[in-house]
Amino acid sequence: MESNTASSDEQRYQVRKLEITDKNKGFMELLQQLTVCDPVTDEEFQERFEELKSYGDDHVICVIEDMNLSKIVATGSVFVEKKFIRNCGKVGHIEDVVVDSSARGMQLGKKVAGFLADHARLTGCYKVILDCSDDNKAFYEKCGFKQKEIQMVKYFI
Repeated sequence: MESNTASSDEQRYQVRKLEITDKNKGFMELLQQLTVCDPVTDEEFQERFEELKSYGDDHVICVIEDMNLSKIVATGSVFVEKKFIRNCGKVGHIEDVVVDSSARGMQLGKKVAGFLADHARLTGCYKVILDCSDDNKAFYEKCGFKQKEIQMVKYFI
């Protein structure tokens, strides 16, 4: 019976790349659970979507859709930085991982982090990095990440 439940969850929660129609499935509202996220018009969303899409594998946004509700319940992104060091290597940067408050505790964040880390590895990155709060450190350790150094920031707005 457990494998039936796992199979049922896999059918219910579809892991995939962001699609243009996801704005109407609560994508922007989900991002508001993460940080300040002002409303954007359909035109602004489409313009940014097309810009990011033009980067191909260098910028990917992963979403998980609850197929029963037609709602985006988890998301995260990864972008690839091309470097001169490490034989002109590449580094993946994971950003903006969030799971809807109604869907937490179901391993969806782990699926998002895994999807993004796999993407970085498959596109030739020698590492993938992310910044997180102390509160999320244990979660990311369960996803295979380890703490290294510290984060610094300088805001312009």
